[in-house]
Amino acid sequence: MPLEPRSESELQQRQRAGDLRVCSSTAFRDRVAAEGLAAAYAATDVVVAANAEFTDQASLQLNLGPADPPLRIRRVQLDRVAGLGSSGSGGITLPIGGGLVEPLRHGGAQVLGTLLAGREVELVAVGEATALHPRRELRARLSLERIGSGQLLLHRGISENGVVALSSGPGITHSPYGPLLGPYGTALYSSGGSRSIGLTMPALALLGPGSPVLVGGALGWVVGAGSGHQPQTRRLPSGHARAPGAVAALSVDLHRLRPEWVRPCFFEGHGSGLVVAIAAPVPLINGTVARQASLGDAQLEAPVLDFSIPRRIKPSFGGVAYSQLLAGEISVNGQRLPCFPAHSPRLAEAITDDLIEQLRSGRFPLRLPLEPLPRRSGLIPLDP
Repeated sequence: MPLEPRSESELQQRQRAGDLRVCSSTAFRDRVAAEGLAAAYAATDVVVAANAEFTDQASLQLNLGPADPPLRIRRVQLDRVAGLGSSGSGGITLPIGGGLVEPLRHGGAQVLGTLLAGREVELVAVGEATALHPRRELRARLSLERIGSGQLLLHRGISENGVVALSSGPGITHSPYGPLLGPYGTALYSSGGSRSIGLTMPALALLGPGSPVLVGGALGWVVGAGSGHQPQTRRLPSGHARAPGAVAALSVDLHRLRPEWVRPCFFEGHGSGLVVAIAAPVPLINGTVARQASLGDAQLEAPVLDFSIPRRIKPSFGGVAYSQLLAGEISVNGQRLPCFPAHSPRLAEAITDDLIEQLRSGRFPLRLPLEPLPRRSGLIPLDP
């Protein structure tokens, strides 16, 4: 029996009336298993999915007040982390990743963590002298309260799927997800599988520029396609990606971030990064969306890649079901090896519950995108 579609206005009306029926992606799949898809669809308006993954593809955009004499910032350091002047005299761009200089173990992620904890960071700015901006250098102490405005930009905020990282080489291989023991000693997987946003919502089809997303405990927004956006990736018959696939870039107000949802980290041999908890609503607007949201971990897979090869295209060992990853062991080349999450299931579950409550109470906006993410691939190699 076909499932009757629902309009955006119908769901918004239910939210205004306090009758919006919201549950987690896990609860929806349990309901489908127990009652069937039609009954689960009839009892659910919105499903909430969440990620809490590592990223170093992010930056801080800070806007500082004027100095006297005025300074046009060109180079800057915050707690010895190098950034660049941007957007006029008081704009600063600070990368979140990097910071391999030992023994600091310190990058933009740690600077953000210091600010969110309410502590000060040291600012050293070098200017470009002009008639209206004669100052050449400024040293000061900055706290969150002394920053006029700022945004955390997640250039790779939501990926449709993750990867499984392992190493065929001897010893320790450093990766963006943590150390890998080789040959074939351990594996790390970067996505939460059926609980994640991209595997609940294939192709990130209900996200687009201006879509609201809960980012680090604050209301954030999709700004467009993200770094490595590849919507034309290989897919399962259900439409779910078999590789990282579509990517959405996100923006969130620095002053609204909550430190419990944003965790700085540092990986030996790779540098600093963040674990950011992100949750998104998946409105069940028709039967196709509901069927895709109902698939479980046994029906979804991630690609297994060899990170001992430092090349753009890494050797692949095919795909593995998320049910095997969650069970803690996979088989590769006839060898069994333990696997561990390179993300935080606990943070993802907690922010899922937070967004469910905000949607039910009407404190979080529910709307469909004005336009979808672009179909054009953003993964264009820089080959000579």
